[in-house]
Amino acid sequence: MVLKYQTDPHFCTHLSLLILGVVFLLITVRQIGRFTFRIWQVMTAGAVLVLLSGEISLSEAISAINPDVMVFLFGMFVVGEAVSVSGLLALISDQICQVAKTRDRLLVVFIGVMAVSSAFLMNDTVAIIGTPLALSLARRYHISPAAVLLVLCFSVTTGSVVSPIGNPQNFLVATYWNPPEPFVSFATGLLVPTIISLGLVALLMRSRWVMVDKGFFNHPDLPVESDAELFRVTQISLLILFSLIGVRIAGSFFREVPLFPLWAIALSAALPILILTKKRVVIVRQIDWRTLIFFAAMFVLMQSVYDSGWFQSAVPFTDLTTIPLILMISIILSQLISNVPFVALFQPVIVASGLSSGCMLALAAGSTIAGNLTILGAASNVIVIQQAEKAGVSISFYEFLKAGLILTLLQALVYALWLLYFM
Repeated sequence: MVLKYQTDPHFCTHLSLLILGVVFLLITVRQIGRFTFRIWQVMTAGAVLVLLSGEISLSEAISAINPDVMVFLFGMFVVGEAVSVSGLLALISDQICQVAKTRDRLLVVFIGVMAVSSAFLMNDTVAIIGTPLALSLARRYHISPAAVLLVLCFSVTTGSVVSPIGNPQNFLVATYWNPPEPFVSFATGLLVPTIISLGLVALLMRSRWVMVDKGFFNHPDLPVESDAELFRVTQISLLILFSLIGVRIAGSFFREVPLFPLWAIALSAALPILILTKKRVVIVRQIDWRTLIFFAAMFVLMQSVYDSGWFQSAVPFTDLTTIPLILMISIILSQLISNVPFVALFQPVIVASGLSSGCMLALAAGSTIAGNLTILGAASNVIVIQQAEKAGVSISFYEFLKAGLILTLLQALVYALWLLYFM
């Protein structure tokens, strides 16, 4: 393999693409004979292969791992685990179901809460906290766990479209575009189609949500176990989290207000739990380390694919200046190199072409709803699936695609028509 790498640069250029293809295949099938593959295991194997084959050096691989993202995820995993262990999660579940008296109403409330939360807390954050909540709702109210988790994935992805801080790729788009007021610009162009798209989530997922017990909705009166000390500290952590996010949002309106980076917000929220509680070791031990490994491996593999230069040369980015094309290419390529690298690849076009606001919003919408098509279309999906597998619930690549394909096509049509005729 080393000799091939040294003597055949063309082979070298495409080896990382071949490895990426194998990774996608294994994640799709998830099982060969007696062997079952977890997403984090497959992605880690892909990262190891590009390292061993020389597609990326060790120093480049280490540099590719984004420390801000890793610290952010660690901090949010700590908060999410504390929310679950403290009993606060069960309390939130009860509060939601006090409002929702039927399964249909619960579906709408759940979608609304997850979508609005993702618009302001970022979709990855809501995926971390929302997964144990979704599993709790499924268990306590006799709803299919897979159905609740799919609704969670679609809700946090779709809800995050409407805000410049809803997801990392929107933040990049807002940075490159630099509109006078990003929150207003995103809401003006994307709020209405996003509400319609969330309605599509409810319509398309309703049959799976209510299929158990023929739609009969049972409210079990279950005792809620809680840890008083951890409960109080978790409330402090959540107060810090929401306060700093509020400051960050205010900072977009008032430039003198400091803009705390996302990793600092997550770490600040986690510190009370790590310092003030006796269960800190239990919480750290129970957080989803496999998802952190997945992200580190994904950064390495995607950097290797990016460095191959294939996508930059194969895709005519300079010709992508219409809303339908931008939406379509954003959805497709985000499956292959992830949505954040795709938006980064699009940066020269944004700078050189002076794209319209409609095109910029199409880039944000397309690269985001790409997460409704496949598991790998959004990092938040992987977080949900990984945490669900840790709890013994599995969703296959095909099951996700089967539910997400029609939804993604319809949402793409909604965003395209709105941006074409109203922007």
